[in-house]
Amino acid sequence: MTRVKGGTITRSRHKKVLNLTRGMYGTRHSLFRRANEAMMKSLWYAYRDRRTRKRDLRRLWIARINAAARQNGTTYSRLIHNLKNAGIRLNRKMLADLAVRDPNAFTAVVKAATKG
Repeated sequence: MTRVKGGTITRSRHKKVLNLTRGMYGTRHSLFRRANEAMMKSLWYAYRDRRTRKRDLRRLWIARINAAARQNGTTYSRLIHNLKNAGIRLNRKMLADLAVRDPNAFTAVVKAATKG
């Protein structure tokens, strides 16, 4: 059987990796082996941090809601409990946005939750 050389396939695979690592420092963008290591690590970080970002944003929203709730004479946990009891279905992202952009509307939500 004749020998088949895999040069074109290998070159295309190498080019794909080197294109992904364009802009990295030193040999990480020019040598395939170092670039492949850097690419694998960066893709893993990207995968992991897409999940971490969701946690971080939720923590930020809760901190903002808590700060605004305390300005209105209640705490975060009491506010969330009262919202559930009153049947007001606002997620934390929207509550945090209200707290930052429209404090008067947030105050109205707090009053509606404590009244209901």
